[in-house]
Amino acid sequence: MNLLLKNARVLDPANRMDQVADILVEQGRIAAIGQQLAAGEQTKVLDLTGKTVMPGLVDLAARLREPGYEYRGTLESELNAAMAGGVTSLVLPPDTDPVLDEPGLVEMLKHRTRQFDHVSLFPLGAMTVGLKGEVITEMGELSEAGCIAFSQADRPVVDTNVLLRAMQYARSFGFSLWLRAMDPWLSTGVAASGAYAGRLGLPSTPEQAETVALQTLLELQRSVGVHLHICRLSTAAGVELVRAAKARGLPVTCDVSINNLHLTDLDIGYFDTRMRFDPPLRSQRDRLALRQGLLDGTIDAICSDHTPVDDDGKNLPFSEAEPGATGLELLLSMTVKWAQDDGIDLLTALSCVTANPAGVLHTSGLQGPKLGSLEIGAWADLAVVDLDAYWQISRDTLLSQSWHTPFEGMEVPARVCATIVRGKVVWERAG
Repeated sequence: MNLLLKNARVLDPANRMDQVADILVEQGRIAAIGQQLAAGEQTKVLDLTGKTVMPGLVDLAARLREPGYEYRGTLESELNAAMAGGVTSLVLPPDTDPVLDEPGLVEMLKHRTRQFDHVSLFPLGAMTVGLKGEVITEMGELSEAGCIAFSQADRPVVDTNVLLRAMQYARSFGFSLWLRAMDPWLSTGVAASGAYAGRLGLPSTPEQAETVALQTLLELQRSVGVHLHICRLSTAAGVELVRAAKARGLPVTCDVSINNLHLTDLDIGYFDTRMRFDPPLRSQRDRLALRQGLLDGTIDAICSDHTPVDDDGKNLPFSEAEPGATGLELLLSMTVKWAQDDGIDLLTALSCVTANPAGVLHTSGLQGPKLGSLEIGAWADLAVVDLDAYWQISRDTLLSQSWHTPFEGMEVPARVCATIVRGKVVWERAG
């Protein structure tokens, strides 16, 4: 069935469009955008007066916890959370159990996800066997099985010779590497180095844990030429290094999580384990640099870093608590809140969760119609949003199996009313 979305405010950051218009969807793709479009036969008409239609969100880091960690989250629960957040495309890191280091495991995961064919899933293959940083995987076979790029998730590669050979392998076949910048010897703390961690007596991680590793990655990349995506940048010094690398023309992209975009180490308060993350929350100076990096294009995208953690993982002393938080349902609201807090143009802010991360995927080799855009002929992956609605983040308002989030209790803007994937309404908010 075709769709005609009437009288909506249409926001398309990729094309700088902000106007009240109709959208005609035929055979799952956007057929026309304009005024007073007519509905043909077998076309369902939805009057969206007062609502906003925008491209579905593209999330570059979301752990769905299946396979291996179903007690923290399942494909069903977390994909429901994605749809409730207006996320229509998401990237899966390879640190499942078992690790995504063999084609059969990737094919099994994709077969499982077809039972919930409502969100486009893009798995990252493991760069090394078992994510141990010792033996490079068969990237070509993993790519044929459906992996869009290759990653170590949050596991470092100690042997730089292995890292160099992985870059050469990836460059030879046109693959991208998605890596965290983390020095294994310096990344041993649970909070950012500074006066606050010192007062709390917490083991700390200096900014050099990111910058030393990032300089190594960029220097090796300079000699090889592989496309490199830096996952979850967290420091002002790291932003400067990426800015300089882009100025030199290196093929590098990067993202930041909603947690580091909004919070600082002071939010840890009295050992609040909801604030336990990897990378850790850093200083106000770092947060301001991350926000500026998004505005000037140094940082390409905002991700949710969705990592469901159960009660047993959070109800521990801060140093022992598991890092992570739910985020899929918060990505849109926290992006709009950033725009409101800093007086940023809404289209500019929304591009960081739509067109820009989609561009990272296409740069990484994703084929097919452009994601994160309302271009004619693109898949009709859409989020219907009430931008004027405020809602409170709580255990009762989240669909994720995990309710642990540092933003619990906060009232935030922008409520997703419905999510459309390839022209089909896959989720609607009750009431």
